[in-house]
This record gives sequence, structure tokens and C-alpha cells, in this order.
Amino acid sequence: MGDDSGAQAASQVLGRRHLVLVGLMGAGKSAIGRRLADLLGRPFADSDTVVEAEAGQTISDIFARDGEDAFRHMEEAVLKRLLGGAPAVIATGGGAFLRPANRVHIKRSGLSVWLRAELDVLVGRLRRPATRPLLAGDSTRNALTTLMEKRYPVYAKADVVVVSEDVAHAVTVRRTLAAIAAVTA
Repeated sequence: MGDDSGAQAASQVLGRRHLVLVGLMGAGKSAIGRRLADLLGRPFADSDTVVEAEAGQTISDIFARDGEDAFRHMEEAVLKRLLGGAPAVIATGGGAFLRPANRVHIKRSGLSVWLRAELDVLVGRLRRPATRPLLAGDSTRNALTTLMEKRYPVYAKADVVVVSEDVAHAVTVRRTLAAIAAVTA
């Protein structure tokens, strides 16, 4: 399936729903999301970027200054607002889908896609853990293993699962479009 026909089929399945990408940091939500948005003719939003812009500080600074709980409340408010807007492709922060309220908001107005990456893929992609507050103070591999054990069972509740491997972004985009097109209402 070519990107154009894949995008058309995915657009028909999505209708007015948002396409919401979930998964661990490094899974490719932002990179793949931008490409999907272009192909689907929709705006792209990265909830982490929106939180940072609205807070006037980085997520690491928010974690350090106000704590993770404060960040999660900001993230929930941003996600709820994005989901209330025009249909878009939304890349969520790695922990957003863990909150039951966020899953309810996403289910109500979106189609969730888990970009599932294996540990070695994530470790290879996350070379600068200083920008990732949940990786601070531990080896990247150990921290990711802990996050995977906690989060993968929740991510598995997503509507669609797409494997994110060390392949060209175009391959993951095509896989994602095909997986969305295969969804039945």
C-alpha cells in the first residue's frame, strides 16, 4: 500500500477522530507523528512541547521544581484541550496514557496507536538521558527496563499496536497507516 492510498484509507477510518500516539520515550512518537500528520493533512501537536511552551520551562525543570505530579496535571489539561480541537495527530508524553482520565479522553475523541519498541532499540535512540527526567540517576537500560515493566501492560490497551524498529521512518509510517486502515468501527 503506497503512502497516499494508505493515508486515504487511514483517514476514512479516523473520520473526525484524532490520531493519538502513545509509547515510551524514544519510540518515535514525534518523528512518526509529524510524517503522519503531513500525509493525513492534519495538524501535528506534541503534548510535551505544548506543556513546555505554556509553562515557560522544560519538562526536566518542571519535574525538578514542581514534581512529577504537577507535570502530569499540566499534561492532562493540555491533552484534554488538544483533544477538544480540530482533528490532529497528537504525540503524547510517555506517561500520559498511564492516567485513566487521559485514556478516557483519548478513547472518547481519538484512536490510540502504541508505537512499541524493544529495549535495545530504545537504548540506541536515547543517547542523551540528561534531557529525560525519568532516566536521571540510573543507567538508561535499567531505567527503561523498569518503565517498560510498568507501562507496557497499560500501553497494550491502545486501539492499535505498531512495532517501532530501527528502520526508516517511512517504513514505520506505512505500517502505522496500514494498521489504522485495518481498524473496524
